[in-house]
Amino acid sequence: MQKNQTLKYAFLSSLPVMAGYVVLGIGFGVLLQDKGYGWWWAALMSLTVYAGSMQYVAVDLLAGGASVMAAAMMTVLVNIRHLFYGLTMLDRYSDTGRKKPYLIFSLTDETFSLVCSPQIPQGVDEKKYYFYVSVMNQCYWVTGSVIGAAAGAALSFNSAGIDFAMTALFVVIFVEQWEKTKQHLPAVSGVVISVLCRLIFGASGFLIPSMIGITAAMFLEKRWLKGGMES
Repeated sequence: MQKNQTLKYAFLSSLPVMAGYVVLGIGFGVLLQDKGYGWWWAALMSLTVYAGSMQYVAVDLLAGGASVMAAAMMTVLVNIRHLFYGLTMLDRYSDTGRKKPYLIFSLTDETFSLVCSPQIPQGVDEKKYYFYVSVMNQCYWVTGSVIGAAAGAALSFNSAGIDFAMTALFVVIFVEQWEKTKQHLPAVSGVVISVLCRLIFGASGFLIPSMIGITAAMFLEKRWLKGGMES
């Protein structure tokens, strides 16, 4: 009974992600096919890489013949935020047994927003919920990727602007997280630091300084907020 309740809750919670991932996956598949890669490339990347924004970037890296070093550096820059996700989930993912490696691998932005939710109802097994949500979300992404690649091969249309879909998704995630919490200091700090670094270091060099600044701000804010709550 508990298993069915957990599975049902995980599926209902993942529906908004399904709506986004299928569409975004289709966009990725179309772009990959447009560069000359077949549907099975889309399926393989979504199964083994499974990093939405990085997969979009990888399309241009593959098409442009980027070096291994350039690809590695770009991957670090694009996905360094997952370091902070992982640190946040250390306690939640403890005691998950054999599922732990997959939970770590499948921790995307959208999955993180679901598994870190404090609103899990009674009767739902948290550890199984984490696993079900992670699997479902990846299935949505793989499905969208294959559909997009197949559609790109069968239909002819202009794919310009499709890659902006990932930017739009991050905006939606930001708004959703803003609405779910009353403490907006971390979000405001992130925006302010990013804008300042963009002005100082330019479009090509602001990402690393931004992440360093945001990390420092997070630690300082955590100590400050914790101190305020204790007092």
